[in-house]
Amino acid sequence: MESIDVLVSQLSLEEKVALCSGEDFWHTKSILHANIPSMMMCDGPHGLRKQAGDTNFLEMNKSEEAICFPSAATTACSFDYQLLKRLGQALGKECLSENIGLLLGPAINIKRSPLGGRNFEYFSEDPHLTGELATTYILGVQEQHVGTCLKHFACNNQESYRMTASSEVDERTLREIYLAGFEKAIKRAKPWSVMSSYNRLNGEYVGESKTFLTDILRDEWGFDGFVVSDWGAVNQRVPALKAGMDLQMPGNHGMNDDVLLKAIKNNEIEEEVLNRSVKRILEKVLLSKKNKKHPPFNKNHHHQLAKEIAVESAVLLKNEGALPLKSSGSKIAFIGEFAKAPRYQGGGSSHIQPYRVSSALEAVKEITEVSFAEGFLPEDSSLNERLLHQAIELAKSCEVAVIFAGLPESFETEFYDRPHMRLPDVQNRLIQEVTKVQKNTVVVLHNGAPIEMPWVNEVNAILEMYLSGEAVGEATVDLLFGLVNPSGKLAETFPLRLEDHPAYLSSKVVDHHVYYNERFFVGYRYYDAKNMDVLFPFGHGCSYTTFKYDQLRISQLEIKDNESLVVHVDVTNTGKVFGKEIVQLYVENPTEGAIRPVKELRQFKKVALNPGETRTASFTLAKRDFAYYHPKIHDWYVETGDYGILIGKSSREIVLKETVRVKNTLKLNTSITANTTFNELIKNPKLSKMITELIETLREDQQFDIGMIKEMPIRALASFQIVDLAMVDRLVTILNILNK
Repeated sequence: MESIDVLVSQLSLEEKVALCSGEDFWHTKSILHANIPSMMMCDGPHGLRKQAGDTNFLEMNKSEEAICFPSAATTACSFDYQLLKRLGQALGKECLSENIGLLLGPAINIKRSPLGGRNFEYFSEDPHLTGELATTYILGVQEQHVGTCLKHFACNNQESYRMTASSEVDERTLREIYLAGFEKAIKRAKPWSVMSSYNRLNGEYVGESKTFLTDILRDEWGFDGFVVSDWGAVNQRVPALKAGMDLQMPGNHGMNDDVLLKAIKNNEIEEEVLNRSVKRILEKVLLSKKNKKHPPFNKNHHHQLAKEIAVESAVLLKNEGALPLKSSGSKIAFIGEFAKAPRYQGGGSSHIQPYRVSSALEAVKEITEVSFAEGFLPEDSSLNERLLHQAIELAKSCEVAVIFAGLPESFETEFYDRPHMRLPDVQNRLIQEVTKVQKNTVVVLHNGAPIEMPWVNEVNAILEMYLSGEAVGEATVDLLFGLVNPSGKLAETFPLRLEDHPAYLSSKVVDHHVYYNERFFVGYRYYDAKNMDVLFPFGHGCSYTTFKYDQLRISQLEIKDNESLVVHVDVTNTGKVFGKEIVQLYVENPTEGAIRPVKELRQFKKVALNPGETRTASFTLAKRDFAYYHPKIHDWYVETGDYGILIGKSSREIVLKETVRVKNTLKLNTSITANTTFNELIKNPKLSKMITELIETLREDQQFDIGMIKEMPIRALASFQIVDLAMVDRLVTILNILNK
């Protein structure tokens, strides 16, 4: 740091100001006389979108050839730490080869609504899963001496009005849902950079918020990198720099450089504030240039990795026996244009020019012969009777019909949200008509977010491929024919219909505000609390084998909140083929004292098992796994009570349970007033016995209903003329003394 201090001291004010904005769309500025190089940034949470020459940000589909890996919505379903790390390592190597210093990713915003136009770029509805996968991804990239940029901080959960809308979110919901993934990744993986989001948060642009960019991000979480604006997201440059937004992108020909320069010369902002931002930027720019090597990578090897990731992430949603397909002795029909021209990535700033796209129709030739019917045209909403008739007749003549369906790219992309959760009508009609003539109908889905499935009970099997990257065809065929066993599980809930999702009534932007009225009841937290039927629950996924769970053990039956709990559970492959099972540990919360989700995912582990093999999955739980964020103390708080340790195959399929009592060691400094209720006093261990005896006396003397007494405030004793106001005051004083 001393050398950077010296370097900064040798720069002119104008040069320091210049370093805080881009040279162009993708590069930081260089200063040749000071040996400060330019650093290139690149879009690409799931592949490099490197744009050369004068190509600008808006030319989304003009980039250099790269490996298109599966999107985050897909990879999250792997629940696989090592797989995400290998993805990060591969992307880091590709960045080195292309002389890219900073990869703009991962994107980890929570999926608040299934309609989010950019949901395919995000991991999950669950902050724990999101934070864990983001952490290992970042570590993988940065092992290669390439930086990552964690985005979009924070609450950029929809595309509608994203540059002006204010996300209105209470403090507890922010901490438990929308900031938790960022916190975990920043503390454990230390990304080089964080990208501030376009939107406002509780009325203030995030890029101008000292609370978020300095107080929370740096002072509380220890972030030591630089903050970069989302492209074109700067509202006012001077307040943004004061708040901690270091680098403005893209370059705008020095427009805001003059604004900053003038503000510093007029003493509107201290030069030391500018110096801090320059140092943060230079530290990472110089770090990126320490590795002078730019070795080429093997594109074929990375294509095979893309295939492996797609295989590990695919989710078998349903199977009544049609899968796996037989490679011989069976007449199989592939139906649907996506079998020939697959949908494998989303639209917008993460759009990759792929190295080599594989289709299922080509890949299946390595295994067997299939018949093909087009069925529909992806971007044509009108029904083509000829194509439909051909598909129906082909399905009749075969033993199994595999329909390749999904969302066209125009349905889900950056810049706008989906208007509904349906497949195109022509695809729904095709599936429904084929199932009338073929009982063995399999649906393969290519989509970046949940869809409604009016035909779910009519089809035999459903294989969810999500957006599986350029090797989608090979991966799909291997899964269909059982060359590999599906092992993914859903990282988000599929509701039965759009109207069921928790933010349905409050996801619309009104007067540039969007109100998070569902609070922390996001995804499965909402559906499980309401015991609401869903299409497929969070954590759900089928296999070609079966698994048995038993021998759940916990290290202690009672712990303090500052102690850890060790959990073991045995998992056995009881089927006939090799498989992988994702063991999910949920903590069931006591809900008497605070409004909380019924249960929350706290740990997970993917276990590989041969037929008949048993392995033990082990987990360690700590304070945060039992805590909720208490806005009165602005910290995490564990309520004393009994917590369920749940082992599940999904959020809805809990197979084993143990109970641990957790005792709180943090005393809340809450004073007792005349409005304190008897219920609150009963829960206070210091006062419980005294108050219980008092209530019993009142019940007998005054013939009050005990339930009525418990919910009364202390002042009600005077209201009902049991005691006078002076006695109420004395009682409050005594209780506060005893409570110390």
